[in-house]
Amino acid sequence: MNNSIKNMMDEHRLIEQVLGALETYIDRLKSGQAASRNTVTQFATFFRQFADQCHHGKEEDRLFVKMNQCGFPKEYGPIAVMLAEHEEGRNHVGVLADIGGASGPCSTEETNQIIHHGASFIPLLRAHIQKEDHILYPTAQQSIPPAEFDQLDAACLDFDQKTIGIDKIRQLKETAQELVQSFPPDPEKMSAASACVGCCGTH
Repeated sequence: MNNSIKNMMDEHRLIEQVLGALETYIDRLKSGQAASRNTVTQFATFFRQFADQCHHGKEEDRLFVKMNQCGFPKEYGPIAVMLAEHEEGRNHVGVLADIGGASGPCSTEETNQIIHHGASFIPLLRAHIQKEDHILYPTAQQSIPPAEFDQLDAACLDFDQKTIGIDKIRQLKETAQELVQSFPPDPEKMSAASACVGCCGTH
């Protein structure tokens, strides 16, 4: 497995853990726990900066560009599906970021919005990850010539270093661990989510 694909899959595993933590947090809100703007901000920051800017950014600016050069169009097919889901996820996370950045106690309406957008975002990103792990990434490895994959590996490393920054990525991973420790994912729900391999097509 190429370094860039391995790294992206490792990032998927961390993102899945934080999705599990968000699921636990939403369950607590449904049970009556008061919403915390600081906690919502932590989740939004991780998903916006790590899952989107760092992870999806590498895909869109590096991997998808290389796949496009190898004959995969952006306008339809697997890449188009991935891009549309990236945008849908941004919309959900944007609402969480706005609520987290407001002041005062969360209103009932805001809590309902956290629950709604969080509960919509979790299965969206889980299924998205399944499609990439089991369809898109293997397709990329079969289609991109080895020499060009070496270039892609270097380009992805450069993206992390210059676009996001290694120190920032480390901070975001620490935030992820804090969230997972505060809101431990439910093992049964995590197992059920990972079992949908055969039912996640690319539309």
